[in-house]
Amino acid sequence: MSHAESPAEQVTVDNVRALMAASTPHFALQLRGRLRHLIAPLPAEHPARIAGEAEIARLETLGFAGEQRGHRAEPGLAPLRSVDDPAFR
Repeated sequence: MSHAESPAEQVTVDNVRALMAASTPHFALQLRGRLRHLIAPLPAEHPARIAGEAEIARLETLGFAGEQRGHRAEPGLAPLRSVDDPAFR
C-alpha cells in the first residue's frame, strides 16, 4: 500500500493523480480497484472522489478497449512504422 493509500492520511486530488500517472491497459483494472479503495470513505462531493470517479471511468475504457497509437489515435501524425508497415505484422 502506498503512502497515499494509508487510511490515516487525508486523500487529495494529487493522491488520485499520483496513482493514475502510470496507467496502462495492462494494469488499468488493477488500478481501478486500488482507486476505488482509496476514495471509498470520501463523501460524494469531495474533490478527490470526483476526480477518482472520472479516472475509474477512464480506466474501465482503457482496460476493456485498450489504447490506440500512431495515426489512429492522433490525426495529422505520421503512422508508426510498427503500426503501418506490413513487414511488422
